[in-house]
Amino acid sequence: MWGLTRRVGKCRGMTCLFIAQLFPFTLNSCYPSRYNCASSTLFHSSSSFHNSLPTTTTWGFPSPITGLTNCCRSSLATRAFQSMHNSESVSYLTQREAAEVDEILMGPLGFSVDQLMELAGLSVATSIYEVYKPNEFNRVLAICGPGNNGGDGLVAARHLYHFGYKPVVIYPKRTPKPLYNDLVTQLQSLSVPFLLVEDLPLDLSKDFDILLDAMFGFSFRGAPRAPFDDLIQRLIHVHNHEQALQRPCPIVSVDIPSGWHVEEGDVSGEGIKPDMLVSLTAPKLCAKKFSGPHHFLGGRFVPPSIVDKFKLHLPPYRGTSMCVRIGKPLQVDISALRENYISPEFLEEEVAANPIDQFCKWFDDAMTARLKEPNAMALTTVGKDGKPSSRLVLLKGVDENGFVWFTNYESRKARELSENPRAALLFYWDALNRQVRVEGSVQKVSDEESEHYFHSRPRGSQIGAIVSKQSTVVSGRHVLDQEFKELEEKYSDGSLIPRPKNWGGYRLKPELFEFWQGQQSRLHDRLQYVPQEVNGKHVWRIVRLAP
Repeated sequence: MWGLTRRVGKCRGMTCLFIAQLFPFTLNSCYPSRYNCASSTLFHSSSSFHNSLPTTTTWGFPSPITGLTNCCRSSLATRAFQSMHNSESVSYLTQREAAEVDEILMGPLGFSVDQLMELAGLSVATSIYEVYKPNEFNRVLAICGPGNNGGDGLVAARHLYHFGYKPVVIYPKRTPKPLYNDLVTQLQSLSVPFLLVEDLPLDLSKDFDILLDAMFGFSFRGAPRAPFDDLIQRLIHVHNHEQALQRPCPIVSVDIPSGWHVEEGDVSGEGIKPDMLVSLTAPKLCAKKFSGPHHFLGGRFVPPSIVDKFKLHLPPYRGTSMCVRIGKPLQVDISALRENYISPEFLEEEVAANPIDQFCKWFDDAMTARLKEPNAMALTTVGKDGKPSSRLVLLKGVDENGFVWFTNYESRKARELSENPRAALLFYWDALNRQVRVEGSVQKVSDEESEHYFHSRPRGSQIGAIVSKQSTVVSGRHVLDQEFKELEEKYSDGSLIPRPKNWGGYRLKPELFEFWQGQQSRLHDRLQYVPQEVNGKHVWRIVRLAP
């Protein structure tokens, strides 16, 4: 057996190298506001879409959980999301407070305008990417005002270009300062077009997929003047037109929808109605009036001193994300969820003749892409009652003899395999638009293989295998914890922990492979390897299946 990152041809015949030994790590906002053209405050923008279960993070808040309509949702998960993200649990800033936060950030805390602007623009771009993928919403019109909110838009356009979008910029009233001139130069070096207002079509949705409103932030006062009054009217027209046609051309506003009152919102009721709002540092009071589907927060740099001073209640940012979804749970029509996959063609003449070689090539790709647990696979078994059951297990080794995993021999899957020693495996690598299905017969691995792998595991995992009478009913978590503690003390001297006789490995010997590569318009590539005899030799025949 060979390690999965090795090529089969080089390693065939080697003794088993378990994935656990090779890859132990897999096995066991925005920013302060900015000055507007006439003010010295800063604007930010940043946010990110998350749909994970709550976890404890920096300030002890649970991570957000997005909601789905028409499907079963855990009431606990729903309450956790709503308690963190309803309008009463997230802080909102007045115009004065927002300006004061900026003064502190750019004063005693040492942030520069260009620093904050870079973070803001990056946050806006990542927020857009979380919701509007470039394969479907590619053409972005960034409408930038004369102040730092406009600077956010310029930075966002640059990052969107690198994310795979095709941005176009409207920047009619340029701020004559080196910082802004440099932002323009950076975009011009990427051949990002700058258009004149008079060159724009009346209906912006005809030429663009996303409209980025980066005209005015919370420092702006008074009525917008030309040409921004006309541009705001065009965004309003897009919203009304799209409602009539039910055709999406989303509007994304940076921190404040342009033309809104910073605290009272869309006073007339006839202003811009953005589909996404990217609030910065903390939402401004007007954000309470935002009714669009996507509200994000950026401002991850905010230090504890500002949190304490302004008594801010803000959601945490997960992992390395620059943004986090806030507001009401996302309402999704499940029937409308779809991904239009864009992948290289997967052709018969380009695949390996041996399916194990092809599997290992794809597995290497998944490792290179640093996907989380690329060795996770769905194992499906069927007992004598004919009822199938599936669960995720971890692949621990593979070679020409098959795929190996380890488990408790008294579990449900083990019982079903004893009644029907056949199973199916499914690998799914979402980021690569790939699936691999494997079917075949199953048998236990040797005691020597099970022994070798068991003692390669962390000692805690070895004790856990003894404690868990897998698939049996226990009266509570405390029972497991108590027995684990007792065994931990028993083997605290570092002595060998004996492998339970009811714990070991299985090997599935492949009899069929299918490699699936997602493609546009649901015309997916499906290549199947089927065994056959040719001149007394075992070979694999490759056939293409209709998607």
